[in-house]
Amino acid sequence: MAEKMDAKLDYKNQQNDVVIDTDRKLRIGIIGCGWIAAAHLDSYKRMPDVEIVAGCDLIPGKAAKFFKDGGVEGVKTDYASHKEMLDDESLQLDAVSVCTYNRQHAIPTIYALNKGINVMLEKPFTVTLDEAVEVMKAEKESGKVLSIGFQPRLDANMQMIKKIVESGELGKVYYIQTGGGRRRGIPTPFGTTFIEDKTAGLGALADIGCYSLDMVLNAVGYPKPLTVTGYKSDFFGKDPTTYPGHPEYADLFGVDDFAAAFIRLEGGIILDFRIAWAMNINTPGDTIILGTKAGLRIPSTDCWNGSVGGPMKIYKTIGGVDMEYEVPIIRDEGSLFDKKIRSFLDAVKYGKPAPVPTSQIIYNQAILDGIARSAKLGKEIKIQIPKI
Repeated sequence: MAEKMDAKLDYKNQQNDVVIDTDRKLRIGIIGCGWIAAAHLDSYKRMPDVEIVAGCDLIPGKAAKFFKDGGVEGVKTDYASHKEMLDDESLQLDAVSVCTYNRQHAIPTIYALNKGINVMLEKPFTVTLDEAVEVMKAEKESGKVLSIGFQPRLDANMQMIKKIVESGELGKVYYIQTGGGRRRGIPTPFGTTFIEDKTAGLGALADIGCYSLDMVLNAVGYPKPLTVTGYKSDFFGKDPTTYPGHPEYADLFGVDDFAAAFIRLEGGIILDFRIAWAMNINTPGDTIILGTKAGLRIPSTDCWNGSVGGPMKIYKTIGGVDMEYEVPIIRDEGSLFDKKIRSFLDAVKYGKPAPVPTSQIIYNQAILDGIARSAKLGKEIKIQIPKI
């Protein structure tokens, strides 16, 4: 009992006086043991009602080393695939984190859901819209919780953007400019899984573009995308000088390092989007939400990381006088990643809805998929999402 109370108090001190009931432990597995899985593992270790019982990776020995390095003992890792792990009924898994590379998101997620296991799926949802639809079919059939890993949504400043829009302060929103990126930031410190087509499928577009889209789409209520004109390029990814010490990476680069799009949304909203892993400028621009009563400017960051780059500003005219005022930055306590994991665990434990539901992120995925297809065809396309 003393150990249980200590665990409760430890988490309470870290997470703004949140007390977790540890009477029922949730048994967790991790599929894919790369670098993003380490963030999941660290968060799970801080949850006093979690028992990490299993993990697997396609590379032999990688899972065992992963948990050893992470300081977690007693985890079963002798599995050649996610199927072997999920078929092991002795594990009695409550949930899994799917942390594979992008092109492998759908397959283990569908298999886990078909096994009656709840899933925390890392972003992006999938690579293609068709894959996302198949995942949602499995989710619907299973009745289990499936949440997508968009932790920036839990940031207090992101939530303030949504509150501002919902308050009516901006009036009817009709135009949004959003995006972000890095001046030089193609993610290869952990190898090439982010940049090869066979593993990633999409580059900057899915890696950080999905976050940027979620920020504004969530704020305006996730309207359905109707059409998209998309563009992608890979000028920096194909340049050997981009990879000091690894010129061979240029030959392997098979995704986008820059993408842009013009998207029409339901409700007469136009979305102007651009995202980059590398570019010859410090930012492609601030996020702007224009409404009939006021406009909101959200400063960009040097490296898009799910936060705002400074105090937001609202611009409006009052009594014939043009005015602007700041929305102060909210200093949020605690780890956003921990909040993501905690909200997922609570949904599993108490039968709550998924914190980041697929019913919303399917629109995010449809836009990513639409940009890629439009860029390939060189023309505007209609977005069609099948009924699930």
